[in-house]
Amino acid sequence: MSELQRLRAKSPRAGFPQGEALTEHLSETLIGAQRLHDRVGSIHALPARFWLWVKIAALLHDTGKVLEGFQAMLTAARGPGWGQRHEVYSLGFVADLLAKWPPEEQSWVALGVVTHHRPLIGPAGWAILPTYMEPDAQAFAARFGRVDPVASAQLRAWLARVLTAAHLVEDIPDPGVAFGEAGYRLLEQIRDQWDYDEPDLNDCLTAVLLQGAVTFADHVSSAHGQLLTSQPINSAFALRLITGMESSGKPLRQHQFDASAVSKHLLLRTPTGSGKTEAALLWAVAQVDLMRREVGGQPRVFYLLPYLASINAMADRLTAALGDGDVVGIVHSKAASYHLNRSLCAGDDLTEADAAQQAVSRTAATRLFRELVRVGTPYQLLRGALAGAACSSILIDSVNSVFILDELHAYEPRRLGMILAMIEFWTRIGGRIAIVSATLPQPLVSLLRSAVGHADLTLVETRDQPWPRRHRLVLRDAHLTSPPSLTEIEKRLRRGQSVLVVANNVAAAREIHTRLAPIARQLYGEDGALLLHSRFKTKDRATIENNIRARYGTGRPPQPGLLVATQVVEVSLDVSFDALHTSGAPLEALTQRFGRINRTAHLPPADVVVHTPEYGRRRSSADEWADGVYEREPTELTMAILAANNQAVLDEQTLGQWLDELYLSDWGRRWSQTVVHHRTQFSEGFLDFTMPFDDARNQLADSFDQLFDGVEAILEEDIGPYTDALNSADSPRAGRLLGNQYLIPLPHYGRYLGSYNKELHVIVVQGNYDPAHGLEHIHRDHRSSYQLGEII
Repeated sequence: MSELQRLRAKSPRAGFPQGEALTEHLSETLIGAQRLHDRVGSIHALPARFWLWVKIAALLHDTGKVLEGFQAMLTAARGPGWGQRHEVYSLGFVADLLAKWPPEEQSWVALGVVTHHRPLIGPAGWAILPTYMEPDAQAFAARFGRVDPVASAQLRAWLARVLTAAHLVEDIPDPGVAFGEAGYRLLEQIRDQWDYDEPDLNDCLTAVLLQGAVTFADHVSSAHGQLLTSQPINSAFALRLITGMESSGKPLRQHQFDASAVSKHLLLRTPTGSGKTEAALLWAVAQVDLMRREVGGQPRVFYLLPYLASINAMADRLTAALGDGDVVGIVHSKAASYHLNRSLCAGDDLTEADAAQQAVSRTAATRLFRELVRVGTPYQLLRGALAGAACSSILIDSVNSVFILDELHAYEPRRLGMILAMIEFWTRIGGRIAIVSATLPQPLVSLLRSAVGHADLTLVETRDQPWPRRHRLVLRDAHLTSPPSLTEIEKRLRRGQSVLVVANNVAAAREIHTRLAPIARQLYGEDGALLLHSRFKTKDRATIENNIRARYGTGRPPQPGLLVATQVVEVSLDVSFDALHTSGAPLEALTQRFGRINRTAHLPPADVVVHTPEYGRRRSSADEWADGVYEREPTELTMAILAANNQAVLDEQTLGQWLDELYLSDWGRRWSQTVVHHRTQFSEGFLDFTMPFDDARNQLADSFDQLFDGVEAILEEDIGPYTDALNSADSPRAGRLLGNQYLIPLPHYGRYLGSYNKELHVIVVQGNYDPAHGLEHIHRDHRSSYQLGEII
């Protein structure tokens, strides 16, 4: 065996009992870089030789593993680690093999090599530059210990052959450079540019995408993943889609044809049920074709929705439309649970443990960017703005991509500002954007035009059909929980209606359910009264949602009964009821609630009854809130608009006009200014990528996650079953997936209501819980307890 064959990149593991050979890993990483280039295509915003730098960096990124200290660390069963960074020593191979290149180009390749694991700037012992502060090249080289000269020479010769054969480097110098000393000079060159100087903003973008590309190639190589190479949303798909629509009696409508003819960005405003998803997909087909001709590659198509359940439903819909579930990736925090549920529901002869392992593997493949069609939330892609080795691959994968943002409502200003900033960034790196909705307030349209460029955004609206008039507005001064309100709801139940009641907080929902459930169950059986809110165990919420869909799902035979819910029903279920009773809230929240009533317009306009909320302060706030949840001012403005239109018959176009009225008010103008502030703040703080290799960006990950997600906890009584679930599968990830059924979502401050179990890596709370009613109390200690109320 030659010394070169002896070198390993990875220690022994499944599939590689002898460990993975270094040359094999480097070859696979180069192949991964080439596949990424084939997928993304040319990037107009970057230097022309960008992909050349990526491929050479991919080949050379782990050459420092030739060192004996690293090789010994791979074979050592126990004992201290080596203590050095192999990617830093790899710089010597860059300096040697590219010695005839200009220093600037050597630095670009070196940057891709040295940043694929650790930040450049940060605390010593972690970040690269402060860890390697030797006064001279000799001291620097001495840190790495002995390198076998024969192995090093053989590796260098092999690299030279690959670089030449792949036409990456034409003129490679003869051997003769000391790798350690050459690497020192190149590292100091990087230090001068990225630590001491203030880099150009264009260079910052190039740098972070270079890091992302090399990291992408390395991860794909290490996981031995297979990237899909053919975009299924293509002209053949468009033909099948149109043919299928015609055969089902739904020929192409004018707005769908108009969307398919748009040459760049699209704003599509059409009523629910008018085929907006088909219009958006036909637009995507056109963009994929145009972008292939302009930049090459295989554009990724991202279908982005704000809510988990709508994501799962769209994934199912695209899977059916494409005829292959293997080509659709799911990108959200519960993706593994989605795959597990689909596997178990398919009736495959699998144990839960085997199904969980398959679900984990599929989710891991999507994390490695396997599929060219992905359904997810905007927030998962926003993580790319954190950059660093952990997130920069998200950025390179989004270059030259197609983005459909469905249900893009007027979010909380900070989140919306961040999404708008990201939309602007995606257009900068070659992306095409479609925004699809039935109702978009005009100020939001203006903000979107500003983000993508006024001249490049085409508005398409429905012109060949009336907007369905599905609802009749009714106002009540009595609070939703008051005796007159409960009496009115009871009368509807006794008349045989299906009634949706939406409270603004959990406490009110539980109170209403407790009062009315006995009546509904006496009339219509056990499932005649259901309660849904966000504080259920995962397994119990899944059971409740299945029961709701079975009884009230859109397209099913109508059945009478009662569902009491919080605003989780706005975003989680495709259901249709005969009537709504809801507490007053801002107009967009009410619009979502109205959408669950008479969804298919099979009835005359159905009653949507809005009850005046109570306003008061939270314990921790001087401001007043509607039922402890919504800001008072937009809620009061909404109620005033509704009061001026009491008894009106509604369609979504009318609701859109009311949204304009709300967002053109003084409050709305302040809202728009706040959105612009957060958009600017996010762009300047994250998306110009100044100091792209500072560890401070990594430190923002936790606070970023807190902005979009709460925390999850288990009950103390479930520690045993949770532990058994963790140990029931062959891998820790599969076990944790099975354990997820015991998790209860909580807001961020929920982490302070329990204790963190270090062995199980989960928050544990003491509380009162019932499978039909959810979490009722959290006991913080023996002297006090916390009751859910404001928490939604």
